[in-house]
Amino acid sequence: MATKTISLELDAYEKLKRAKRGGESFSEVVRRARFDPEESTGERILEELGALYRAKRGVPGKTLDYWEKASKNDETHPRISPSHWD
Repeated sequence: MATKTISLELDAYEKLKRAKRGGESFSEVVRRARFDPEESTGERILEELGALYRAKRGVPGKTLDYWEKASKNDETHPRISPSHWD
């Protein structure tokens, strides 16, 4: 199997080393690692959309039309029933 050498700062290396279980290799630790996505906020979404449009990779008009239609439908026919617990 091919390998790749990487450099880590000492704190990152120690964190990776502490995550090892038994005779597990560093590759195995990385394979089971979870890298959570950044929190999705309105500001973050707008930044990403802006970057897509600047790169000429924006959302197709057909998709925007679908979202608009779905949004209007949600206003008139909510998918969540009112709760009697409120």
